[in-house]
Amino acid sequence: QGQLVESGGGLVEPGGSLRLSCTASENDFRAYVMGWYRQAPGKQRELIATIRVGGAANYTDSVKGRFTISRDNAKNTMYLQMNNVKPDDSAIYYCNLGGASWRHYTRWGPGTQVTVSS
Repeated sequence: QGQLVESGGGLVEPGGSLRLSCTASENDFRAYVMGWYRQAPGKQRELIATIRVGGAANYTDSVKGRFTISRDNAKNTMYLQMNNVKPDDSAIYYCNLGGASWRHYTRWGPGTQVTVSS
């Protein structure tokens, strides 16, 4: 199935910006929909953004207008541009396919930690 590797996380102040990257296999990037997920301490993993192969994107309300998902199919890479971050954005961020059955996925990368703190 290949590996999913997230990177780009770190410590950022509220209102700041961060860009996350996700590298995946060529097969994964043949998927119709890819997605970014996050899991905060004590909370369930949530799907926050999806992107279709053609670039059409959807976002959960909590990140809409602040985050931008994009993908470079030639590089098998997906990005999450995070702007105007808030403390509630602190979480481990993961990438994966964005299918409707994602709650049953068993393959996950290591994730990348994002901590928003002043």
